[in-house]
Amino acid sequence: MSFDRDQVLRAAADLLARRSTATTEEVARAAGISRATLNRYFPGRDALVRALEEYGIAECERALEAARPEEGTAEEGLRRLVRAVEPCAGLLAFLYSENQLFEGEEQNAGWSRIDERLTGLFRRGQESGEFRIDLSAVWLTEALYGLLAAGGWAVTEGRVARNDISHMVVELLLGGAVRRDAS
Repeated sequence: MSFDRDQVLRAAADLLARRSTATTEEVARAAGISRATLNRYFPGRDALVRALEEYGIAECERALEAARPEEGTAEEGLRRLVRAVEPCAGLLAFLYSENQLFEGEEQNAGWSRIDERLTGLFRRGQESGEFRIDLSAVWLTEALYGLLAAGGWAVTEGRVARNDISHMVVELLLGGAVRRDAS
C-alpha cells in the first residue's frame, strides 16, 4: 500500500479537530496506517503538528484565492471568505490552540501572508466606511480567527450545525464591526 500524505493529513486533521489530545497511535489508526508508518513520515507529534500547519495554511490560502476578498465590497468579500474557510474551521481551531506554532522565530511565514490579506480586507472596509474605525484592522483579523476557531469547536462538539456556522460567524463579527453614525 502506498503512502498518501494528503490523506493521512486529512485524517489527522479530522481527528485532532475533534480530539486535540489524540495519541499518535489513534491518529495512525484513523489514517488507516500503522504507528510505525506514521512515525516514519512524521517523527513525533511536533512533526505531525508542523505538517498540519503547512496543510492548514495551504487550505486557508486556497480559500482566500477562491473567495476573492479584494473584489466587491469588503462585507461581500468577508462573507465569501468565511464561507470558503468554513470547511477547514475545525483544523484551524486545532492549530489555533497549538501555541508552539506562534512562538519564537520559527513561526511559519504563511501565517503572515494570511494575516496581511485579512488585515487588508478589514482596512479596506474601514477606508470605505463599511467597518468601524475605532477597532484596528489587526484586532478585527484576530477576532475573525477567534470566531472561526470557536465555530470549528462548536461544530465538532455538535453544539452548532455545520450549515449555520458561516452565517453565525459573519453576523456576529459584522454586528460588532459595522460602523455606526456618531449620532
